[in-house]
Amino acid sequence: MSTSSLLSLRSGTAVLRLFGARRGGKGALSCGLSVPARHYIIDMSYSAHFMDYRGTSIPGSMKKLVVTKLSPHFREAVSVQTVAVPTPGNEELLVRNRFVGINASDINYSAGRYDPTVKPPFDAGFEGIGEVVGLGLRASSEYTIGDTVAYFRNGAFAEYTVVPAKESVRIPLVKPEFLTLLVSGATAYIALKRLGDLTKGETVLVTAAAGGTGQFAVQFAKQAGCHVIGTCSSNEKAGFLKSIGCDRPINYKVENLSETLRKEYPKGIDVVYESVGGSTLELAVNCLAKKGRLIVIGFISGYQSASGIPAFKGATLPVKLLQKSASMRGFFLPHFLSDYGEALAKMMQLMAKGKLVCEVDCGDLVEEGRFSGLESVFRAVDYMYAGKNLGKVVVEVAPAAQSTSKL
Repeated sequence: MSTSSLLSLRSGTAVLRLFGARRGGKGALSCGLSVPARHYIIDMSYSAHFMDYRGTSIPGSMKKLVVTKLSPHFREAVSVQTVAVPTPGNEELLVRNRFVGINASDINYSAGRYDPTVKPPFDAGFEGIGEVVGLGLRASSEYTIGDTVAYFRNGAFAEYTVVPAKESVRIPLVKPEFLTLLVSGATAYIALKRLGDLTKGETVLVTAAAGGTGQFAVQFAKQAGCHVIGTCSSNEKAGFLKSIGCDRPINYKVENLSETLRKEYPKGIDVVYESVGGSTLELAVNCLAKKGRLIVIGFISGYQSASGIPAFKGATLPVKLLQKSASMRGFFLPHFLSDYGEALAKMMQLMAKGKLVCEVDCGDLVEEGRFSGLESVFRAVDYMYAGKNLGKVVVEVAPAAQSTSKL
């Protein structure tokens, strides 16, 4: 073989032609030279990736959602763009996204609140699950084409996403229920374990209890032997909360939350898992018991405002905490990644044993129809912020792949 032919084989472009444009072929290069298959394996050590060898038809381009303008209004901040399908590096996977999760923090991200130094354009979305359709050489030591994986990483709102193999989690099959664990479930599990210090017999209040993360906080508190109160906005959600073990669902649309808590729980609340903010946070502080713990995992009521922070009357907060020897702590999942693997493994075990309900809301009952296709992410975000969801809001990006391989 000539030196020029060998260099051509070693180039990433040549390998892309072999495993992309000519997938399923006999290994002929664009120059017309036929090379035995064993050379492909040797040359992979130079060029680094396997693509789509089972004929899952990777297109040349894809759609993804990109933050092009910083704004707390998702439709204003984000646009759909058509770009080339990315190529995985040596230790990466190319995942064909089947389902992606919607989080309240998607708006904080599009507003640039997490890292003010990052300027548009940047990719949106935090979590997805799908099939591996391409991978780097080193990644192939643990994964193969066709594996189903989940991941928690920026850039999930896309038809295809490149993910480091070490940040991927193998799952038995592509079900949206697995998606509920990645951010929503992990937040509840780690926050209550690390900051809640739950003790059997204590009283726990979960706000927005029928939402994506609230549903898990209810279940984990019950598993710890606690009495659980959950706030919600409809009788349907109250019924769901009862079905997962909530002792006292409170529909704040028909009951006065403050009066109910004061009347039924005069000794106060031991632990509050709080995600709403504003007046709800004020109420949570006021209802704390002696040595009570208030965990702030978010404040969704203010995310769509210019500041992102809801009004809070906190002048007397130090006094109220001091008088009760109570505490108020914040929780942000990326700060607790050392606990992430253990949390995910435990939740998947509970799920496999049927001991963990993972409620998914794909918008099947919405008038416009199921959240299907990448563009429906916009509708899904609006739906969640309107407080209509029961469980974790999930978008089906693509149907199951139909292999075109003749093998």
